[in-house]
Amino acid sequence: MISVEQLSVEFSAKPLFDNISFQVNPKDKIALVGKNGAGKSTMLKIFAGLQQPTSGRLSVPKGVVIGYLPQHMLYNDGVTVREEAEKAFDGIKQQQKLIDRLTTEMSERTDYESKDYMDLIDTLTHESEKLNMMGGADYEAELEKTLMGLGFTREDFDRQTTEFSGGWRMRIEIAKILLSKPDVLLLDEPTNHLDIESIQWFENFLSTTSAAVILVSHDKAFINHVTNRTIEISLGKIYDYKVPYDKYLELRKERREQQIRAYENQKKMIEDTEDFIEKFRYKATKAVQVQSRIKQLAKIERLEVDMEDTSHLNLRFPPAPRSGQIPVEVEGLTKKYDDKTILQDIGLIINRGEKVAFVGKNGEGKSTLVKCIMGEISDYTGKLKLGHNVQIGYFAQNQASLLDGEVTVFDTIDRVAVGDIRTKIRDILGAFMFGGEASDKKVKVLSGGERSRLAMIKLLLEPVNLLILDEPTNHLDIPSKEVLKQAIKDFDGTAIIVSHDRDFLDGLVDKVYEFSNKKVREHLGGIYDFLRKKQIDSLAELNKTAAEKEVKATEPVAEERSSNQISYEARKELNRKIRKAERSMEEAEKAVEKIEAEIAEMEEMLQKPENVADGTLFQKYEAKKHELEQKMYEWEILGEETEQLKAQLD
Repeated sequence: MISVEQLSVEFSAKPLFDNISFQVNPKDKIALVGKNGAGKSTMLKIFAGLQQPTSGRLSVPKGVVIGYLPQHMLYNDGVTVREEAEKAFDGIKQQQKLIDRLTTEMSERTDYESKDYMDLIDTLTHESEKLNMMGGADYEAELEKTLMGLGFTREDFDRQTTEFSGGWRMRIEIAKILLSKPDVLLLDEPTNHLDIESIQWFENFLSTTSAAVILVSHDKAFINHVTNRTIEISLGKIYDYKVPYDKYLELRKERREQQIRAYENQKKMIEDTEDFIEKFRYKATKAVQVQSRIKQLAKIERLEVDMEDTSHLNLRFPPAPRSGQIPVEVEGLTKKYDDKTILQDIGLIINRGEKVAFVGKNGEGKSTLVKCIMGEISDYTGKLKLGHNVQIGYFAQNQASLLDGEVTVFDTIDRVAVGDIRTKIRDILGAFMFGGEASDKKVKVLSGGERSRLAMIKLLLEPVNLLILDEPTNHLDIPSKEVLKQAIKDFDGTAIIVSHDRDFLDGLVDKVYEFSNKKVREHLGGIYDFLRKKQIDSLAELNKTAAEKEVKATEPVAEERSSNQISYEARKELNRKIRKAERSMEEAEKAVEKIEAEIAEMEEMLQKPENVADGTLFQKYEAKKHELEQKMYEWEILGEETEQLKAQLD
């Protein structure tokens, strides 16, 4: 579909891409990966036609539609959500105007037998068919379906776009791109402002769309669910892996080990050659050999290895002062903004040492409850009690944007540090990858990830025992997120994490609070336990009549939580067994995928004439098929056992 041919890009005479070539095929789902600064966003801009390469070319067939979602956007004001989204259908509207004009012309003419009239009929028929192919008949239904999939309600459609936050306005842009039905989708960090349900909808859309997708993201779970090909940019070159991201990580490790071995071997050879030259440079009997070695060195193409950055976010929260057994207790809390109820008669208890997640659609009250806990909101009814000696550390979603851009990294921390900690500022900054000259940079030149790290340092300046983190992983790369996740795991206090990043929450939290319809429901277990249960609930909802839904809506909350009838300890043990069974299932599933890949490879080999008579290969092929049957049977048995365990929770 699109080919990149010998493409090079230079900035200030420094090569970013060096003579690279690859092709994007229809239905490819590509993860574009590499270090920060490797050129991922630049590559997307070249594909979008917003930047020209220094040399080489990008070949795009005529008629191919490209949709581009940049990381940072400029938004239009003075229109409603519907009006802004309808801009995706400008082509359809122009086509409809053309058909209306042709129809009017036909109605005004009377030369029914003339050639011109017949040509007009043909033209109108052709343009009408073209309109149908563009989706003109049902574009409004498609618009509503897409906006609602991204979290908007019908009531939102006629609201001004200026009433929405930047995250919600970005969703409108995503909707416009999807509705334009592009042949190629270019997405630069699309999940930063989406909630979990919208991400799942978006994942499903991208996985099933016929469009090719080129994706840059730090959301590992999102990449794994969407992509089937991984292109790594490293030292100006590309490495193309026709595999999903997880498999790419394995192959990349092998490639890096091979590169390092080759680099070390070449380095030793060069050193030995240079030693020989230096040793015998002035000996006449060795002059010919010395000159030969000098020429040999000049011809060598020096190998480079994109060594992994061993400096990393060395994050450890200070020991938490001991708090009361129940740091946060909420009972019958209701919060309204004017006549709009956000939270109604909610209750929850968070125990000391628990790591819990707040999840749900944007606007369902997660940040409102956080502000109530923080004391920033006090005009609620009901009871909210903080335990003895609770000391809160808060990382807000917009924390990084609140930093003063005109001061340096060092001064940012120096202004808030007190006491002996001021003598250790350089050490702290170094642990957060702000060592050396980086500490003297002005905040305004930092990337989003660097600003988030700097804001995190401020959180660490005094010991706390209740961490409240609102979308802490936005703008952090995958390695930094892993380190932050481990630091929260090791933290001996209590943590409330508001996040949409499933991979980050997986294995970190043991309880999930779902915010929906002004209520908060408790789900014991991890984030994937919650998501699996929600999927089952959603399917069950499809089979219920409207009357049954009304009955459910009138049931008291205590009855709605019938799944909590067995004791907490029993549920905890049951969830542990379920997680263990699911891990076994995942291992069996991976084994099945591996065997299927091996069978496919053998089938490809058996199609070659030279291998047809290879009886050994055919025997291996038959044995591998038998192994697949056994592993599939094992996987089915594990699935039945898991479902039986889950049934005990109901």
